[in-house]
Amino acid sequence: MSKACETFEHSIKDAERLLDTFNKLHPGSGHPPPEAEVLKRAGLIMAMTAWETYVEDRVDEALESRLAPLNDLKLAKLIRKKLNDEISRLHNPTSERTLQLFREYADVDLSDKWKWTGIEPNKAQERLNGYLKLRGDIVHRARKVKEGSAQPHAISKDDLKKAFAFLRHLVHETEKAFAA
Repeated sequence: MSKACETFEHSIKDAERLLDTFNKLHPGSGHPPPEAEVLKRAGLIMAMTAWETYVEDRVDEALESRLAPLNDLKLAKLIRKKLNDEISRLHNPTSERTLQLFREYADVDLSDKWKWTGIEPNKAQERLNGYLKLRGDIVHRARKVKEGSAQPHAISKDDLKKAFAFLRHLVHETEKAFAA
Protein backbone atom coordinates (compact mmCIF):
# COMPACT_ATOMS: atom_id res chain seq x y z
CA MET A 1 0.00 0.00 0.00
CA SER A 2 1.35 3.38 -0.95
CA LYS A 3 1.66 6.27 1.47
CA ALA A 4 -0.88 8.08 -0.71
CA CYS A 5 -3.34 5.25 -0.10
CA GLU A 6 -2.76 5.40 3.66
CA THR A 7 -3.39 9.15 3.64
CA PHE A 8 -6.54 8.63 1.58
CA GLU A 9 -7.88 6.12 4.13
CA HIS A 10 -7.35 8.55 6.99
CA SER A 11 -8.98 11.37 5.04
CA ILE A 12 -12.00 9.40 3.87
CA LYS A 13 -12.63 8.30 7.46
CA ASP A 14 -12.95 11.97 8.42
CA ALA A 15 -15.65 12.33 5.76
CA GLU A 16 -17.38 9.24 7.12
CA ARG A 17 -17.30 10.73 10.62
CA LEU A 18 -19.25 13.70 9.31
CA LEU A 19 -21.92 11.35 7.99
CA ASP A 20 -21.96 9.50 11.33
CA THR A 21 -22.49 12.83 13.09
CA PHE A 22 -25.31 13.64 10.69
CA ASN A 23 -26.91 10.27 11.50
CA LYS A 24 -26.67 11.00 15.24
CA LEU A 25 -28.34 14.39 14.77
CA HIS A 26 -30.99 12.94 12.47
CA PRO A 27 -31.50 9.24 13.22
CA GLY A 28 -35.00 9.00 11.73
CA SER A 29 -36.74 9.53 8.46
CA GLY A 30 -38.26 12.74 7.18
CA HIS A 31 -36.52 15.98 6.49
CA PRO A 32 -33.40 16.61 8.56
CA PRO A 33 -32.89 20.02 10.08
CA PRO A 34 -30.88 22.43 7.89
CA GLU A 35 -28.11 22.59 10.49
CA ALA A 36 -27.54 18.84 10.04
CA GLU A 37 -27.66 18.94 6.22
CA VAL A 38 -24.39 20.87 6.09
CA LEU A 39 -22.61 17.77 7.41
CA LYS A 40 -23.46 15.77 4.30
CA ARG A 41 -22.26 18.54 2.02
CA ALA A 42 -19.05 18.83 4.04
CA GLY A 43 -18.67 15.05 3.89
CA LEU A 44 -18.74 15.09 0.10
CA ILE A 45 -16.28 17.98 -0.02
CA MET A 46 -13.91 16.13 2.30
CA ALA A 47 -14.27 12.86 0.38
CA MET A 48 -13.45 14.53 -2.92
CA THR A 49 -10.55 16.35 -1.29
CA ALA A 50 -9.28 12.96 -0.08
CA TRP A 51 -9.41 11.79 -3.72
CA GLU A 52 -7.59 14.91 -4.95
CA THR A 53 -4.88 14.48 -2.33
CA TYR A 54 -4.53 10.80 -3.25
CA VAL A 55 -4.04 11.64 -6.93
CA GLU A 56 -1.44 14.30 -6.19
CA ASP A 57 0.46 12.15 -3.68
CA ARG A 58 0.30 8.95 -5.75
CA VAL A 59 1.59 10.65 -8.89
CA ASP A 60 4.36 12.26 -6.85
CA GLU A 61 5.34 8.92 -5.27
CA ALA A 62 5.43 7.23 -8.67
CA LEU A 63 7.48 10.02 -10.18
CA GLU A 64 10.01 9.92 -7.35
CA SER A 65 10.38 6.18 -7.89
CA ARG A 66 10.99 6.75 -11.60
CA LEU A 67 13.48 9.56 -10.95
CA ALA A 68 15.49 7.69 -8.28
CA PRO A 69 17.86 5.94 -10.71
CA LEU A 70 18.29 9.07 -12.83
CA ASN A 71 21.81 10.47 -12.64
CA ASP A 72 20.90 13.84 -14.13
CA LEU A 73 19.80 15.89 -11.10
CA LYS A 74 18.98 18.97 -13.18
CA LEU A 75 16.64 16.96 -15.38
CA ALA A 76 15.00 15.39 -12.33
CA LYS A 77 14.51 18.86 -10.81
CA LEU A 78 12.96 20.14 -14.04
CA ILE A 79 10.52 17.20 -14.19
CA ARG A 80 9.55 17.66 -10.53
CA LYS A 81 8.93 21.37 -11.16
CA LYS A 82 6.75 20.57 -14.17
CA LEU A 83 4.66 18.14 -12.10
CA ASN A 84 4.37 20.64 -9.24
CA ASP A 85 3.21 23.31 -11.69
CA GLU A 86 0.57 20.97 -13.11
CA ILE A 87 -0.62 19.93 -9.66
CA SER A 88 -0.88 23.57 -8.56
CA ARG A 89 -3.29 24.10 -11.47
CA LEU A 90 -5.15 20.82 -10.98
CA HIS A 91 -7.92 22.08 -8.62
CA ASN A 92 -10.35 19.48 -9.89
CA PRO A 93 -8.87 16.06 -10.76
CA THR A 94 -11.38 15.00 -13.41
CA SER A 95 -10.97 11.54 -14.83
CA GLU A 96 -9.31 12.93 -17.96
CA ARG A 97 -6.76 15.00 -16.02
CA THR A 98 -6.10 12.19 -13.57
CA LEU A 99 -5.53 9.62 -16.31
CA GLN A 100 -3.23 12.06 -18.11
CA LEU A 101 -1.15 12.75 -14.99
CA PHE A 102 -0.71 9.04 -14.26
CA ARG A 103 0.23 8.33 -17.90
CA GLU A 104 2.74 11.16 -18.15
CA TYR A 105 4.41 11.05 -14.74
CA ALA A 106 3.89 7.49 -13.50
CA ASP A 107 3.92 5.72 -16.87
CA VAL A 108 0.73 3.88 -15.85
CA ASP A 109 -2.33 3.81 -18.08
CA LEU A 110 -5.43 3.54 -15.89
CA SER A 111 -7.96 4.08 -18.67
CA ASP A 112 -9.05 0.44 -18.62
CA LYS A 113 -8.17 -0.34 -14.99
CA TRP A 114 -10.98 1.45 -13.17
CA LYS A 115 -13.46 -1.41 -13.28
CA TRP A 116 -15.09 -3.73 -10.77
CA THR A 117 -18.35 -5.59 -10.42
CA GLY A 118 -21.07 -3.55 -12.09
CA ILE A 119 -18.74 -0.72 -13.16
CA GLU A 120 -16.90 -0.41 -16.45
CA PRO A 121 -14.08 2.13 -16.92
CA ASN A 122 -16.20 4.66 -18.85
CA LYS A 123 -18.91 4.57 -16.15
CA ALA A 124 -16.29 4.97 -13.42
CA GLN A 125 -14.92 8.02 -15.21
CA GLU A 126 -18.41 9.50 -15.64
CA ARG A 127 -19.26 8.90 -11.98
CA LEU A 128 -15.99 10.47 -10.81
CA ASN A 129 -16.66 13.53 -12.95
CA GLY A 130 -20.21 13.71 -11.59
CA TYR A 131 -19.02 13.70 -7.98
CA LEU A 132 -16.41 16.33 -8.79
CA LYS A 133 -19.04 18.52 -10.45
CA LEU A 134 -21.31 18.15 -7.43
CA ARG A 135 -18.43 19.11 -5.13
CA GLY A 136 -17.78 22.16 -7.28
CA ASP A 137 -21.45 23.13 -7.19
CA ILE A 138 -21.48 22.83 -3.40
CA VAL A 139 -18.23 24.71 -2.90
CA HIS A 140 -18.73 27.50 -5.42
CA ARG A 141 -22.45 28.17 -5.13
CA ALA A 142 -23.95 29.42 -1.90
CA ARG A 143 -27.06 27.53 -0.92
CA LYS A 144 -30.18 29.70 -0.96
CA VAL A 145 -32.52 28.93 1.90
CA LYS A 146 -36.23 29.53 1.43
CA GLU A 147 -38.27 29.70 4.60
CA GLY A 148 -41.19 27.34 4.98
CA SER A 149 -40.45 24.88 2.20
CA ALA A 150 -38.49 21.68 2.12
CA GLN A 151 -35.63 21.93 -0.31
CA PRO A 152 -33.87 19.15 -2.11
CA HIS A 153 -30.57 18.27 -0.54
CA ALA A 154 -27.37 18.38 -2.51
CA ILE A 155 -26.65 14.75 -1.65
CA SER A 156 -28.55 12.05 0.19
CA LYS A 157 -27.09 9.85 2.92
CA ASP A 158 -27.20 6.84 0.62
CA ASP A 159 -25.53 8.71 -2.24
CA LEU A 160 -22.82 9.93 0.10
CA LYS A 161 -22.15 6.36 1.29
CA LYS A 162 -21.99 5.30 -2.37
CA ALA A 163 -19.50 8.09 -3.06
CA PHE A 164 -17.25 6.87 -0.24
CA ALA A 165 -17.38 3.29 -1.53
CA PHE A 166 -16.80 4.45 -5.10
CA LEU A 167 -13.71 6.45 -4.18
CA ARG A 168 -12.33 3.49 -2.23
CA HIS A 169 -12.80 1.33 -5.33
CA LEU A 170 -10.96 3.88 -7.49
CA VAL A 171 -8.05 3.99 -5.08
CA HIS A 172 -8.00 0.18 -4.80
CA GLU A 173 -8.01 -0.29 -8.59
CA THR A 174 -5.33 2.38 -9.00
CA GLU A 175 -3.15 0.65 -6.41
CA LYS A 176 -3.68 -2.69 -8.19
CA ALA A 177 -2.54 -1.14 -11.46
CA PHE A 178 0.67 0.04 -9.81
CA ALA A 179 1.27 -3.40 -8.31
CA ALA A 180 0.91 -5.14 -11.69
